[in-house]
Amino acid sequence: MSLLILHKKNQSRRRHLIRAHEYARQHGEELILIMKDPTWEADFADRVVHADVGSVEQTLAAVRRLTVPISAVASFAEAAVPTVATVAAVLSLPAVSERTAYAARDKYAMRQAFAEGSVSQPAFALAKTAEEARLSARKTGFPVVLKPVLGTGSMYVRSIASQPELDSHFALLKKKSWANFAGDPLYSAAHYKHDGALLVEEFVSGPEICVDSLVVAGETHVIAIHDKPLPTGPTFEEVYACTPTRLPRHVVDGVAEATKAVHAALGISMGATHVEFRLREGREPVVLEAAARMGGGPIYRSVLLSTGIDLVAAALDLASGRTPSQLQPAALRTVGFWNIFPDRPGRFTGVRGLEEARADPRVDEIEIYRELGEYLDVPPQTIQGHGHLVFTVDSVDELDDTFRHYLKMVRLETQDT
Repeated sequence: MSLLILHKKNQSRRRHLIRAHEYARQHGEELILIMKDPTWEADFADRVVHADVGSVEQTLAAVRRLTVPISAVASFAEAAVPTVATVAAVLSLPAVSERTAYAARDKYAMRQAFAEGSVSQPAFALAKTAEEARLSARKTGFPVVLKPVLGTGSMYVRSIASQPELDSHFALLKKKSWANFAGDPLYSAAHYKHDGALLVEEFVSGPEICVDSLVVAGETHVIAIHDKPLPTGPTFEEVYACTPTRLPRHVVDGVAEATKAVHAALGISMGATHVEFRLREGREPVVLEAAARMGGGPIYRSVLLSTGIDLVAAALDLASGRTPSQLQPAALRTVGFWNIFPDRPGRFTGVRGLEEARADPRVDEIEIYRELGEYLDVPPQTIQGHGHLVFTVDSVDELDDTFRHYLKMVRLETQDT
């Protein structure tokens, strides 16, 4: 039997692929990796099939050429979620439905599903023009959030504080929001359906959190809640997160119930999920977005260190029709992680503090994704960190100071080009 992983290039998923390869070997299976232009990724596969998983048709054609039985199909990439659902449906393998996969990627369809399921969420509307966005903003008041219909990692998501600011940013955000996701498998259908519009949403003030769960036979098991103290706007790149959450027990219980409601609204009855909330007045969970896959980047390592639960193995268990062996998180370690950006854009010339960080016993891992000489951008031009650092401390009271310590210690150095 063969385990099929659909993948898009992403350095932060190295640990995911390593663990998936180990998982396949532990179960006496081969790992077949389908992706476009693999490099280092091929080291963690038994066979590589070259195809763009951003194209459902191209991926299906590649799968149909395989002559081995497939036991499971999975991905750790947001854009591949609809492709996984389609391939799984064709092969009669466990996965979320194609309808659910679409709703978990098209953010307007997601908002509609939440509205139908009476899930607490921001007021929202589609806007094709700045004038339509102004009309929406008048109903909720400023600030508002402009957001692409497609996309990942808060790319091109921006809070807007006033009408002049909306007029200044709307056209460029709309252009970039569609031009830079042209390779998404939902691009053509979503662009046609929404006529190139942007989402305009009410800005919800309050703490932000993300929730990683496993859904087994329709039952939600919340595994970890990460607090996300930064950023607060106007852009929302993921810089720093930590777990266990510092929220009081009654708020945590409310978050768990809200997460179940999100899954029910989207029709997620199996698999790993990643849901983001703002807590209105610090109490009420208001859903921002949800993904029908596990959290990206260092979240995998953070969850493993803090709870003992291996989300990659659990997700592959569910994709294989198995029940994960562990669903009850343990209270193990206090963990924080930092997605690393340079202070200014430019050509990558070096890393200051790298060896010092590696020698620090609190640092579990530090990874730099880029090669010297590459051009490194900064938010809001990019929201993808160029590396990450995962650290552990003895108590939640040490988290923020320790994060600030590494923020000063480690620097990606750049030169103007």
